[in-house]
Amino acid sequence: MKKIEKLKLLQESIKKQIYDNLDLLIGSVYRSPAMMNYSLTTKVDGKTVTKYVRKGLVPKAKEMTTRHKEVRKLIQQLSEVNWELLLLESKQ
Repeated sequence: MKKIEKLKLLQESIKKQIYDNLDLLIGSVYRSPAMMNYSLTTKVDGKTVTKYVRKGLVPKAKEMTTRHKEVRKLIQQLSEVNWELLLLESKQ
């Protein structure tokens, strides 16, 4: 199998992993020591936005924020594979 074919398979695999993990939240779930509730914080237009997270939703919200971190890593990998493909295709 040629290198370009392997890269295309890898590209498709990464795309599928990204697609399978799109159930995500951007931000961080935390509990302030001074407060008893949980919050989701994120940046919107350069400003921090805080949203209240009910206690029963905390595990799911944390899982979704972790998924966002995984998707960011996958997008970085996809970018590297796309770059290699671009270089190989330009030589043909």
